[in-house]
Amino acid sequence: MHAATESAPAPAPWRGSASLRFEQHRGQTRHQGGARSPLKLQRAFAQASGHCELPLLHTAGGLVGGDQLRIEASLGAGSRALLTSVAAQKVYGSIGRFRSHPAGRWAQQQLVFALDSGSDLEWLPQELVLYASALYDQQATVELATDASFLAAEVVRLGRTAAGEGLEQGCWRSSLEIRRQGPSGPRFELVDRLELGGAALEGEHGLAGEPVFGSLVWAAPQPLAAEALAALLAAARDARRGLEGAMACGALEQGLVARYRGGSSQAARFWFSRLWALIRAERGQAAPELPRVWPFQEQPLAALAAPNCSA
Repeated sequence: MHAATESAPAPAPWRGSASLRFEQHRGQTRHQGGARSPLKLQRAFAQASGHCELPLLHTAGGLVGGDQLRIEASLGAGSRALLTSVAAQKVYGSIGRFRSHPAGRWAQQQLVFALDSGSDLEWLPQELVLYASALYDQQATVELATDASFLAAEVVRLGRTAAGEGLEQGCWRSSLEIRRQGPSGPRFELVDRLELGGAALEGEHGLAGEPVFGSLVWAAPQPLAAEALAALLAAARDARRGLEGAMACGALEQGLVARYRGGSSQAARFWFSRLWALIRAERGQAAPELPRVWPFQEQPLAALAAPNCSA
């Protein structure tokens, strides 16, 4: 797909979707729903925390310009779900590849999540890799009940740096909107819009020449006491120990946000995994079980088990 030339016809785009419903039943969460190609649901597992771990498989081997994916998930009261992807997602180059679309076409993903009272969704896909001149746009909307919890962490590599390739003319865009129900109606808890491409790839207020960007957001089910929030942020910063790259985190009105910029997607994954464990602990939940589809050789939580290790 990525080897196509300007004389080749543009491939017909995919229109894939997944629609899921999670319900709590006797202390465990069950799911129902289905998917349309190229998305496919894999076998679900019950975690000790009560989360239903459900991997999504993208069977097409990557996204090309014009492809559109839509993932919807609704969580019933008290249900817990962990959604992840079976493998890293690739986005192939689009600009200048096809005579009919010389400016390229955007590959798009839409996420729509709705969480009822006391529910808990963790959205933890594996890495997104943009090839040279790829165009990718993700729009995510999250509707939360007053006491629902939403955790999302994503890592994107802009260009196949191991092959000496950058993003070139490509671009990555992301929009995340989180709204929470309150006594006087819904209010925006977070509106986060980002775009990385062009000058932002090299600028100090962008990636500063680094190829990897990561973002983690936690919308907590209730406001944290000042002391608890300060302790959580301090532990999150300490969890950067031994990892390369620039990492920063800060408080939201009800939760936290963390960013990664650097050269290692593994370092970003490790830090976010450690934050995930700290958030689980703050909530009094069972420690995370790494999804079975994640790289089995990695041990991102080892530093938390041995806090006195050297940096």
